[in-house]
Amino acid sequence: MTTRGVLYVHSAPRALCPHVEWAVAGVLGVRVSLDWIRQPAAPGTWRAEFSWQGQAGIASRLASALRGWQQLRFEVTAEPSPGAEGERYSSTPGLGIFHAVTGIHGDILIPEDRLRAALVRSQAGETDLEAEIARLLGKPWDDELEPFRHAGEGAPVRWLHQVV
Repeated sequence: MTTRGVLYVHSAPRALCPHVEWAVAGVLGVRVSLDWIRQPAAPGTWRAEFSWQGQAGIASRLASALRGWQQLRFEVTAEPSPGAEGERYSSTPGLGIFHAVTGIHGDILIPEDRLRAALVRSQAGETDLEAEIARLLGKPWDDELEPFRHAGEGAPVRWLHQVV
């Protein structure tokens, strides 16, 4: 079962760029050389993006390989495929990593247990329901990454295929 997706590295310090390439190459099993361009939304950082094709589960492996690098902002998406929902991972230095399952139309699918837990926390006065739902939808990550997304409009995209 194969799927395809995109890795968006929204911002990385120059010294981190080769490490990102090595991490991605380790997941895909092929040599990776990304086309890095300056990130105007964060002077002194660089951005890159590319599309990939491979087995379902690669998005989670890419996100795992890149998570924890404090100066890195990235997103990984995977399209739904037969037998597997789509996925979206977003990561920022301040918020950490966000994961969502996506349906065939790109909608975020929130499991009912997570919605029930948000309702219980809200009813107990621990949180505001609107804020909790916004978090379940990834709004804090979207808000932080939006300036970096706009700064990357028109950037070239390169397709990479995993060799199986």
